Amino acid sequence: MSRGPRPTPSTGAVAAADAKLDALIQGRFDALMATWPSRATYLGIHAYDDRLADLSRSTVEADVAAEARFISELEASDPSLLSGRRRFERELALHGARLRHFEADVIRGWQRRASASHEIGDALFLLLVRDFAPLEERLASLTRRLEAVPEALLQVRDRLGAEPVRLWNELEMVAARELPTLVDEIVGVGREHLPAGAPGLARLERAAQATCQALLDYEAWIGSTLDAATGDAPLGGEAMERLIELRALEGLDGDAILAIGHEQLEAMHRARREAGRAIDPALSESVVVDRVKAEGPSDFGTALSAYREAMLRARRFIADRDLATLPDGDSIEVLATPRHMRSLVPLAAYFEPAVFDRPIRGIYIVTPSVDGDPRAMREHNWASIVNTSVHEAYPGHHHQFAAALSSPTPARLLTDAPEFHEGWAMYCEQMMLEEGFEDTAARRVIVATDAIWRACRIILDIRLHRGEIGVDEAVDFLVEHTGFERPVGRAEVNRYTQTPGYNLSYLLGKMLLQRLRADQQASLGADFSLKGFHDALLYSGNLPISFQRRLLAGEGGGPTRPGA
Repeated sequence: MSRGPRPTPSTGAVAAADAKLDALIQGRFDALMATWPSRATYLGIHAYDDRLADLSRSTVEADVAAEARFISELEASDPSLLSGRRRFERELALHGARLRHFEADVIRGWQRRASASHEIGDALFLLLVRDFAPLEERLASLTRRLEAVPEALLQVRDRLGAEPVRLWNELEMVAARELPTLVDEIVGVGREHLPAGAPGLARLERAAQATCQALLDYEAWIGSTLDAATGDAPLGGEAMERLIELRALEGLDGDAILAIGHEQLEAMHRARREAGRAIDPALSESVVVDRVKAEGPSDFGTALSAYREAMLRARRFIADRDLATLPDGDSIEVLATPRHMRSLVPLAAYFEPAVFDRPIRGIYIVTPSVDGDPRAMREHNWASIVNTSVHEAYPGHHHQFAAALSSPTPARLLTDAPEFHEGWAMYCEQMMLEEGFEDTAARRVIVATDAIWRACRIILDIRLHRGEIGVDEAVDFLVEHTGFERPVGRAEVNRYTQTPGYNLSYLLGKMLLQRLRADQQASLGADFSLKGFHDALLYSGNLPISFQRRLLAGEGGGPTRPGA
């Protein structure tokens, strides 16, 4: 017997269901901030700035169990009672929670590598470089975090499982060895700004000394574990496929993504050869790349200034061509990468603005060299400086993350979508070239080279984590196709082994965004606006592209617009 259509819930019932969902998601958000204080600092929540996370196994396992309960409660909520916007937020919260749970409970990187130096380094670095409060307040918080370091370094020891990965723990030893350089910088700032003999300065110096000694002990302990470090870095084919499925990459599986990587690698080599012929038709592809890389600043200080100037030129170009709405009141600082980060950031990276801090300020870091390689300045050639600044600053990462502050719902803040934010930055490299920004033959060589690099990332991400290729072979492959200096190539591959599924996001995300743009153009016809398309994506937050597609189709109230 047919039961007929379900009655439409009353306005009161919808409001009650919406409020219950909001409370559930907010509760999980608050719990995560309390458990991982450096994440709270990153977002601009400063209630925990004087704390480090408890890095013990019991804390991680409790958090994994809490995530599982959160997923169960979300699944038990009835979407038919929710408003359209809350149904969208529920789906987004489930997406993020299932990924976090898979990474912590299945990938379990936390028990295959000792990773305290990165948790501690991020917790200290953010307080040092972000000026959200008077320096004296931040130095007091830094002191308390430093005082917690020795205990944290003891806590993390019980997380290491029976089969840690040797490579990862060797890299952790390098990071731990370099972390005192950040501690010394903090002490230097304290000595510059606090009166000599002040109790706060003496306390800071004692905490720094204890931290540096604890790091020496930690490094020695990691070294003592290496003989038993027999674990495999690859995730395995089945788990890698499940991770890709959870990422909701528009229905693509590992084989389809790998095919895109190979197709794009071939296509971008063709594009680089074509660009090279405009420089000198007699030169081979590799010689053209070598010539482009030879043209650049003579020293790193000049390179940093050039990065700043290039990103500002890109910003003016966006405004002049009306390509997207620029965020209001934002700024971005360009800094040399701290030494403890250089083994995993061989070229450049970006720290997004804290969601709840004002003014809006991003941090763009550039690495002078990996392991002091004397040829590293070749990676800071003039064309790369322009392209990297488009990628990291305008209209790339900084523009996107600053605009995303318009949509700071807890579900969106707990969602990580690298295929969108990394794909967006790569999309911008090509889009700005197409629109005429510094369209030179050398820049076209570098845009193609950077796309070759990201095609290699797709191939190596899939093949490394399926166990089809080893680290040395992967380095050979990357250096052969990109022309990277070998220390840079090795640092890149080392990173890929630790971040399954992340590194395929760059070029794949660009391809998905280009497909989405083409679909929107076909759907809207003469009503399509490039600026309107860009703004709809930028101001809706860092969402998976499949969710951005749903917003563009009108689900969840549609995309957020500037000023909304």
